[in-house]
Amino acid sequence: MHALWLACLVLFGWRQPISPVWFAVFLALQALRVWILATLGRRWTTRILVLPGAPLVANGPYRFLSHPNYLVVTGEIAVLPLCLGLPRLALIFTFANAVLLSFRIRAENAALAGLPNADPA
Repeated sequence: MHALWLACLVLFGWRQPISPVWFAVFLALQALRVWILATLGRRWTTRILVLPGAPLVANGPYRFLSHPNYLVVTGEIAVLPLCLGLPRLALIFTFANAVLLSFRIRAENAALAGLPNADPA
């Protein structure tokens, strides 16, 4: 889905002017991503892995949200098309991403449910 999203951005947005306001929002999302990656360090991966005996990450943005990276991804998928004046593209891919994330988050929560002191909900 992400590859199709990027292809659509290039195909439909390559000649569009960039909205400075939406671009600022996009940059703020990238700052949040850096915070997430710095918090996770070597534990960051795209795969669902549970490290036996390792505590859940509970600092950084994880103090406030169980899945902060998905907030960033959802924001990017909506905001980058809006930077290029493509609101329909933002809507279509935000909806598709929400569907995919509903499965992904359930799978992650199920994997984490077996850990002691885990409250992945």
